[in-house]
Amino acid sequence: MKMASDKLLEEFPPVSTEAWEEAIRKDLKGADYARKLMWQTEEGLAVKPYYRKEDIAGLDSLRQSRACSSIAAGRRLDGDWLIREEIDAINPEEANQAAQRAVAAGAEQIAFLHANVQNGSDLALLLVNLQEVPIHFQNAGKALLRLLTTREKERSASAQLSSGWNPFESPAFAAEILLALPPGFVPFTIDGSGFEESGASAVQEIGFTLAAAIDFLGEMTSRTIEVDRAAAAIEFSFAIGANYFFQIAKLRAFRILWARVQESFGGKQQSVPARIHARSSRWNKTIYDPHVNILRATTEAMSAALGGADSISVAAFDECYRAPNEASRRMARNTQIVLKQEALLSRVADAGAGSYYLEFLTDFIARESWKIMQGIESAGGFGKANASGQLAKALNESMAAREKAVVERRRVFTGTNQYADPSEKALDRIDPMHRSVERRGARSYEQLRLRTERHAVLNGKTPRILLAEVGDVKMRSARSGFAQHFLASAGFELVTQRFESAGEIAPGNADLIVLCSSDAEYAGLAAELFTMLKTLGCSVPVIVAGNPASADQLRELGVADFIHVRCNPIEFLTAWQQRLGIEA
Repeated sequence: MKMASDKLLEEFPPVSTEAWEEAIRKDLKGADYARKLMWQTEEGLAVKPYYRKEDIAGLDSLRQSRACSSIAAGRRLDGDWLIREEIDAINPEEANQAAQRAVAAGAEQIAFLHANVQNGSDLALLLVNLQEVPIHFQNAGKALLRLLTTREKERSASAQLSSGWNPFESPAFAAEILLALPPGFVPFTIDGSGFEESGASAVQEIGFTLAAAIDFLGEMTSRTIEVDRAAAAIEFSFAIGANYFFQIAKLRAFRILWARVQESFGGKQQSVPARIHARSSRWNKTIYDPHVNILRATTEAMSAALGGADSISVAAFDECYRAPNEASRRMARNTQIVLKQEALLSRVADAGAGSYYLEFLTDFIARESWKIMQGIESAGGFGKANASGQLAKALNESMAAREKAVVERRRVFTGTNQYADPSEKALDRIDPMHRSVERRGARSYEQLRLRTERHAVLNGKTPRILLAEVGDVKMRSARSGFAQHFLASAGFELVTQRFESAGEIAPGNADLIVLCSSDAEYAGLAAELFTMLKTLGCSVPVIVAGNPASADQLRELGVADFIHVRCNPIEFLTAWQQRLGIEA
């Protein structure tokens, strides 16, 4: 029987890829296709402007995920996850009270980061009224693991316990715990988040983590522990960054690869799906315009949820510069509650399944990560590769490329290296005792801004820059806009003013003038401007917005510098801070 929907689809006849490409070429009017419509990712993939069914034909990992339909989605029949709240209190009683408040406000799992548990009494105090709440002990040591193992055998509560203990600290002890492991206790974590926050691409993060997991299984099976038993004792932790679709795909890819690894060790392919915890990345959080961190964490939480994470932690927006307060913790928690209960992201398992782009990315990350893992295995395994510095070298190289992209503003931090508000002040809200050990991408720009702020506190004045728009209407606005975004990231006071001629530009109390016009007009305008400045007896420096062919002539006239897209912003801004009296 033909349904109404079939008739509806008849109104939209299929369009071939060749027809789409022809339409695109026509619209491009001779412009370079790849340059205009494709972008190169740090993972080495040239992303196309669109994907179709033929793009996912014959993908090996995709065929496997279809044969085992639950692998990419994880262990659930829906898309639900646990909202994990991190508690950093040390005292067991204080930590317990904070945890109870978090649960009452919507948290579904508690992670104790630093709770000081010395004995059974401390543990009992820590877990008062939390018997039915899943608990994670992030920094558990051997003594606590033994205590938890004993307690789990005796308790009747069904809520799961887990630990962040790294099994590579002592494989022999890990085997000891596994042999005595009670149901409902996941004692070990293989942490991939450190790779992401040390510069790893999505492909590297998955490849390195997978190699570590293989080493773990090898250590356990060599001690006659069954693969399924060892696999069930692991939680994987990943940091979720800003590249939305890639972050979804990397979790899906890891599930597929973890199933392959278990199978290669003789385990049952679907017996132990990867248990994944995801945390919003620390690397891309900023001190300036900090509420943008809420938006960043929201997209990251969405990626984690749609990628099939079993539990998610969203960091408080102010975590990078002070100890989060109750309000910022609440906003972080509510981010997940809104995504789950209002946006309903928890209703469908593997919501991205069937998306040509997402399936292509999943397969790409899976294949490339598998290659990285194979390279590590050929070097003797994760332990040897890590000890030799091979992984550190790769991470340093990728971090250098990532940080270079930030400096050059190809990688945008909204409110910091682009679209900054120069009037914003952050110095007073930073807690100097709150030392963040994580490497963050925005730090080089934040240091610029903080130097300017400290100068203003000591001298009562922020350097004032006049953006003087004159001449060609289109170019003066474009050049002024570029210069404004460029200079705002150092926290200078900026004033934009339009003039009919260069002779009208009065410096007033400006410490620097930026001449904004077209290349063809700069020579004449600069000559007129310097004549006027000489008449006034004014020595305020002048820079030009742009990189005109007449640069040498302009320097002879007195132009001190040029601001353009080829400048290194950090070097340029640091140099001008020093020239304007701001000390490092």
